Amino acid sequence: MFDIEHYYEAKSVEDAVRLLSAHEDAEIISGGTDVLVKLRDGKGAGQSLVSIHEIRSLHGVRVLEDGTLEIGPATCFTDLTNHPLIQRYVPYLGEAVDTVGGPQIRNQGTIGGNVCNGATSADSAASLQTLNAVLLLQGADGVRRVPVTQFYTGPGKTVRRHDEVLRAIEIRPEDYVGFTGCYLKYGKRAAMEIATLGCCVRVRLDPEGRKIEEARIGYGVAAPTPIRCRGAEAMLAGMSVDDDRIYEVIGNEVLKEVNPRSSWRASKEFRLQLISELARRALREAIRRSLNHEAPGIASATRKGGDR
Repeated sequence: MFDIEHYYEAKSVEDAVRLLSAHEDAEIISGGTDVLVKLRDGKGAGQSLVSIHEIRSLHGVRVLEDGTLEIGPATCFTDLTNHPLIQRYVPYLGEAVDTVGGPQIRNQGTIGGNVCNGATSADSAASLQTLNAVLLLQGADGVRRVPVTQFYTGPGKTVRRHDEVLRAIEIRPEDYVGFTGCYLKYGKRAAMEIATLGCCVRVRLDPEGRKIEEARIGYGVAAPTPIRCRGAEAMLAGMSVDDDRIYEVIGNEVLKEVNPRSSWRASKEFRLQLISELARRALREAIRRSLNHEAPGIASATRKGGDR
C-alpha cells in the first residue's frame, strides 16, 4: 500500500501548476515508475501527488513549422521509440530510451520523468545533451526555456522549480539535420539494467563524406551529471573519416573531461575504460550510418505538421 495524502488529476498544464503552487508537499506523477517505487520504499510517505498523465497536450511528437521537433514529456518510451518522426530524424534517441528497463517499464515510463528525476544514469540524458535539447518549463511566473545542458545541477538535482511542469522538449533542425548518431549503454546484463555507463556520439560529415564537419559526444554516469565532451568534439572537427587516428583521438580526449566515481556497479577505473571504448565504438557506428546515407535531409526535416 502507498502512503499518499491526496491525489489530484490535473486537467491542463495550468491546472497542474496551480495545484503544485497550492500544495508544497505535492509531487508530479505521470508514468509513476520512479515516484511509486520511492513511495513503496517509504520515501516521501504522506505526500500528495499531482497527475499530469491525462493532459493530452503533453503526449506525442510533432514537427513545428520551422522544423523544430517537439516531444511531449508524457510520451512513454515505447511510443517514442516507435514514433515515425523519431525514427526518421533522431532514431538514436529512440534507441536510447528503448534500453530502459523491460517492456512494462517502457510502456509506462515517460521521457519527461526520465529527464526530470535528474539521474545521470538516465538513458535519454546523453542523447539529449548532444541534441542541444531545450526544455520548456511552465510555472506560476510563466514559461522559461532551459537548455538541457544547463538543466542538471547535481546527482538527482535540476533547476526545475517546485511549481514548474515540463511542458515540452524541443530539438531544433540545426541540431539534427545532417547528423547521424549512436547510443551505447553498458550494463552487467542485457535487460532491466540501470546504465553503468551511457555514451552517445553524433557526427555530421562534409558533402563528400570524407571529413567530420561536427561531432558531439555525450555521457551519462561519466560525471555527477550528464555531460558533453566539447574539447574532444573540437579535436574531431575536420579530421578524415579514413584516418584511424580519429578513434585514438576520441578515446584519449574524452578522458580529460570526465569525472566518474566508483560505486557498487563499477569502479572508477573500469568506467574510465568504458568511457574511452564506448566512444570509439559509437563514433565508428555513427560514421557508418552517415556513409550509408541515414542522415535526415533539410527538405524532409522542415516539412510542416506531423502527428501527435
